[in-house]
Amino acid sequence: MNAMVAMRQYQSVNTQAQAVDASPHRLIQMLMEGGLTRIAQATGAMERQQTALKGDLIGKAIGIVGGLRDGLDLAQGGELASNLDNLYQYMITRLLQANAQNDATALEEVAKLLRDVKAGWDAIGQ
Repeated sequence: MNAMVAMRQYQSVNTQAQAVDASPHRLIQMLMEGGLTRIAQATGAMERQQTALKGDLIGKAIGIVGGLRDGLDLAQGGELASNLDNLYQYMITRLLQANAQNDATALEEVAKLLRDVKAGWDAIGQ
């Protein structure tokens, strides 16, 4: 068990170090990656009937999508920012439904949407 605690601590420190040195573009990528990871972990917890863990992981995914939404500049971003705002709100709603109804399909839907947004974001950086 101590090895797992040490590994998690290392991952946390490593992630924090990456965030300090990251560009704003990379920070958004890291948020999206984190959201996708939490959704995948929540799916696994759902399959294993680990209700509390599932709820915690979905809560973290909701927080990440909420952070992405909060980062939008609706005043300057025009139609794109407005569309992303609506999409992120939809993702949050679906994540809440997935948690309440143990709906793995809703988790996969949100993961697909987030992967699509991330692919577009990744293309901007290249």
